[in-house]
Amino acid sequence: MKDLKNQKEVYLNQFKTRSYGRNLFRTQDEERLDAPTEECGIFGLYSENDTDTFSLSQFGLFALQHRGQEACGISVMNNNKIFNIKDEGLVLDVYKEIQEPETFMGNGVIGHTRYTTAGDKKKYNFQPFFAKNEYDQIILSIAHNGNLTNAMELKKELEEEGVVFKATSDSEVILRLIQKNLDLGLRGAIKATMDKIEGAYSVVGITRNKFFAFRDFHGIRPLVLGAMDEKSYVVASESAALDAVGAQYVRDILPGEIVYTSENEKGLQSFLVKENCERNICSFEYIYFARPDSTMEGINVHEIREKSGEKIWYQAPVDADIVIGVPDSGVPAAIGFSKVSGIPFRPVLIKNRYIGRSFIVPTQEMRERIVNLKLNPIISEIKDKRVVIIDDSIVRGTTSKRLVKILKDAGVKEIHFRSVSPPIIAPCFLGIDTPSKDDLISANMSVEELKNYLGVDSLEFLSIENLKEILGSDRHCFGCFTEKYPVDKGENVNLFM
Repeated sequence: MKDLKNQKEVYLNQFKTRSYGRNLFRTQDEERLDAPTEECGIFGLYSENDTDTFSLSQFGLFALQHRGQEACGISVMNNNKIFNIKDEGLVLDVYKEIQEPETFMGNGVIGHTRYTTAGDKKKYNFQPFFAKNEYDQIILSIAHNGNLTNAMELKKELEEEGVVFKATSDSEVILRLIQKNLDLGLRGAIKATMDKIEGAYSVVGITRNKFFAFRDFHGIRPLVLGAMDEKSYVVASESAALDAVGAQYVRDILPGEIVYTSENEKGLQSFLVKENCERNICSFEYIYFARPDSTMEGINVHEIREKSGEKIWYQAPVDADIVIGVPDSGVPAAIGFSKVSGIPFRPVLIKNRYIGRSFIVPTQEMRERIVNLKLNPIISEIKDKRVVIIDDSIVRGTTSKRLVKILKDAGVKEIHFRSVSPPIIAPCFLGIDTPSKDDLISANMSVEELKNYLGVDSLEFLSIENLKEILGSDRHCFGCFTEKYPVDKGENVNLFM
């Protein structure tokens, strides 16, 4: 038990010094196809005094790098002007392009790290988005995580009114609606926007002298509030970003809430557009997306993952010699499984932490060899052993199948596969780019068929009932497991994907 406690501490401590990679067994291209993507990370900071927004936003976005690796951008409020930079690449890559850091030092900043979908790598879709006045000055900028379900309808309405769109992202619809209604005041403009838009959204934004953030009426996408001191506030997708800038977690932004600064009042103000909203935060945040050292809605992510490993042992016990977890997101569940089963946990899948993006190689044969560069087993630990492998989920099944082959080639005697999420049977249209239903293997195969496809001795998924019990609520969004969503799909929801 002491050994397990030490392993847990080592596991959590590593995220203080390096970026979090949820499942480095997947190549970057496979991550797009064999895992839910496009969740994005947003960050915002406001201080009544000038501060080093350049460095602090860099730290905060780096802590959210796992939520998007394709592009990054920031908008900074500096002397009643807004300066913006955004480009393709990792957070540190984009910040290296900034030649004059002092330009990006002010008293307010918002940032975005993006995981773009295939075919959507266009710079005009990178965030933050901004609006200009007739003097070509930026007057408003936002960063958005989520997806609108009525974006096409709203875009058409705005275009008929003469609004010109420069991107193909639903996030620009939010920007243009706020811009259109600014004569109502900032809070009034945001309220008017929230009354029109539908779907999932967490948004941070700035004007030339104000800061704001707001969240949809179901709270599907996460958004937390922190404070560095009584005059400095931070808003981010995850509490790990608060830790990165030395801010204390205060609470989660409520569903339907606007927080904002005002010229007439000191501090951060709060306004509920609609009271008594249900909290339907995405359950997959706890299973896969969030860093394990983050807390959402008062629930620690690592604890949920560890409990999921415990639950699946009670749900589907098995005789085995060792338990292994697929790094990183499967490891806490493997620790939990080991704790209650008494089967030793062994970190035998060794990953190369110096590999970021995939190698560019011309043949499929060479591409397959890359996997062993990223993740390789300690053969002496698993040869002739009965192994339980714990992973966060199975989406298309291709990477799970390859992992099974690696273990078999290493001489494993038996393989018992456990997924600590229920079967994913439906795509998400609320800010997460899951494959189509045709590509979701659990939507097209029974558990027995999938077991045979993977070539394992047993296969079990965490039940939806056990997931609800672990989370302590049946009001989370479980749409990808049940095909029942907190909001209607709307029409043509793929317009901006």
